[in-house]
Amino acid sequence: MNPPQTASREPRRILLACPQRIGDVLLATPLARSMKRAWPKAELDMLVFQGTEGVLEGNPDIAQVITVPRRSSWVARIRQLRLLWRRYDLAISPLPTDRARITCWAAGRQRIGLLGPGLQERTKALLLDQYQLFDNLDTHTVSMGLRMAEMLGIEPCFEVVPPRTTPAHLKALLARLDPLAGAPFAVLHPYPKYRYKMWTTAAWIALAQGLRAHGLGVVFTGSAEASETAYVDEIARALPGRALNLAGTLSLGETAELIRRARLYVGPDTAVTHIAAATGIPTIALFGPSNPVKWGPWPSAWSNRVSPWPRRGSGRQGNVFLLQGPGECVPCLLEGCEQNLDSSSECLEKLEVGTVWEAVTALLSETK
Repeated sequence: MNPPQTASREPRRILLACPQRIGDVLLATPLARSMKRAWPKAELDMLVFQGTEGVLEGNPDIAQVITVPRRSSWVARIRQLRLLWRRYDLAISPLPTDRARITCWAAGRQRIGLLGPGLQERTKALLLDQYQLFDNLDTHTVSMGLRMAEMLGIEPCFEVVPPRTTPAHLKALLARLDPLAGAPFAVLHPYPKYRYKMWTTAAWIALAQGLRAHGLGVVFTGSAEASETAYVDEIARALPGRALNLAGTLSLGETAELIRRARLYVGPDTAVTHIAAATGIPTIALFGPSNPVKWGPWPSAWSNRVSPWPRRGSGRQGNVFLLQGPGECVPCLLEGCEQNLDSSSECLEKLEVGTVWEAVTALLSETK
């Protein structure tokens, strides 16, 4: 492991290379904020996969978002690297991936990043001037990224920065809430990207009914993918009246603005749940197979390198209540009981509505 060292001089141009999923991009924003606070005059760009850039909407720390295809030919990739060649004083990879590391090597005069364990990874260290070994088990994703700040000798900022939308889009969003007649509401985001992180339809309906009986309107969110909108539609149809279904109609920035105005958010292990936690509103996260130490939502006021969450057990930190499904195998760290993305997870299927409701009432009692 290379020893930490302060950048030789204040960089003028910085590239943060984060070609990965939406959650990875969002959880790299504390590193971006750390660098902008240390070097406010620096121009900080971020490179991400196409389709993930929405989570950076309205982020004041990012000068330019560079998007690249998730899949492309080697010719196209080389062309992209040539466009980036040595354009930056500093290039950083908060991911232990070849794509991020090679991007840093091409783009930066100084290059730092993460490496996985093993001899093969050590040979890849030749692409970096400094590196840290990646821990995929016992270090939270936010803390892992902030090790780059330590290597640069700058003060880490632990703030996850959620997206924001434009004033015009915000005005249009608020108009769409008119059916709620100004009543307080909860946001429910039932659908994760993969089935193995999914709670049951019946449980979502029961929870929504309980919220309405408690005097809250219910607003559903979700992406525009057909499978997701169909799933949310099924739940919303069982709740006539004050259930407002906005799934498939909002950007991530608009979703964040909606959540900021809610009394409560409930969702599974997905990027929108991380956004909700970052806004500071009361957030309930439903976890099953996933490792909370690594992927638990980062509470808005958490400022500790140590993960907010143990590997096993439900609990609360700040504005976030993390509920883990039952079972001795939880968390198995696998993709559901059948170990594939479309698998069910018994631990989530057995997570009782009553357990979630106890967390709901605890959080709502503090926000009246």
